[in-house]
Amino acid sequence: MEHVKRYHSLSLMVNNKELLVEGPITGSYLASLRFDEGLKAFRIPEQQHEALIEIADLPEGRIIIAREGDLVLGYVTFLHPDPLERWSQAQLPDLLELGAIEISHKVRAGGVGKKLLEVAFLDDAMEDYVIITTEYYWHWDLKGTGLDVWQYRKVMEKVMGSAGLSWMATDDPEICSHPANCLMAKIGKRVPPETVVAFDAMRFQNRFLY
Repeated sequence: MEHVKRYHSLSLMVNNKELLVEGPITGSYLASLRFDEGLKAFRIPEQQHEALIEIADLPEGRIIIAREGDLVLGYVTFLHPDPLERWSQAQLPDLLELGAIEISHKVRAGGVGKKLLEVAFLDDAMEDYVIITTEYYWHWDLKGTGLDVWQYRKVMEKVMGSAGLSWMATDDPEICSHPANCLMAKIGKRVPPETVVAFDAMRFQNRFLY
């Protein structure tokens, strides 16, 4: 499968900061930018910056960023699921995972998350994929936002829903380990039926025969 990436961009004003939301971008372009110290939800900012550069250069990898000048203040990633996850078992070339979305505290509550997803889905090539996101409460910045797990879950559903992702049932043990965790997905208009069947088979693997 050829992974077509078409660049798009939109501007946004947040807290008197003029942001450019753009992507997909290349690894070399991302390497030329600075990474805000507030982007530390997954690992220290320097390490996360390096990880995103690697993702950007994967054939299927997509990085959309929000930046003020040369300072990255938010990002969203898309790539094939981790080989250790259930969602990689069928090895579907047309399944991408929205692996991370992170916004610096400096520009939170300004619609940056929705704008990142809007730019990501401006690329018509996204209609060739099943896009999934696995939401685990232990990845959420509950302390930084002051929200409880259910308030944060509602925010995530709203942000993901703005791009057409919706809740889907699954018996995946990690997702089922806490009621706030969830699987959300969007099936592109050109995704073939056999991919949908394979995706559904991965969603439910613990069916009992009576």
